[in-house]
Amino acid sequence: MHELAVCQALMDQVAAVAVREAAQRVTAVTLQIGDLSGVEPQLLQDAWPIASAGSLAAGAALRIETVPLRVRCLACGGETDASPNRLVCGDCGSFRTTLISGEELMLKNVELERAATGDAA
Repeated sequence: MHELAVCQALMDQVAAVAVREAAQRVTAVTLQIGDLSGVEPQLLQDAWPIASAGSLAAGAALRIETVPLRVRCLACGGETDASPNRLVCGDCGSFRTTLISGEELMLKNVELERAATGDAA
């Protein structure tokens, strides 16, 4: 299950953001994942509690946004949705396409809590 290793690498990024922002706690993490990323979203969800245990992100929600698979046609120039097993142009049917989205595995957002700062008078 390489999703655990992915979560552990994600935790390194999340921890760096939390430290940089002087966060007390991470409340949510949002990822963007494409169909061709090689990561199974449900397995990532299952691995998240293990990878985040004992960290500032323990108990944080892991939100996953799927990125549509899109191609640009080299024949007609159109940009259309595609499916993993059929990277063809939706406009003209050409197989001469370039992938423009769908391989992403990207940290989009980290929601943090900071300690309340109050001036004593």
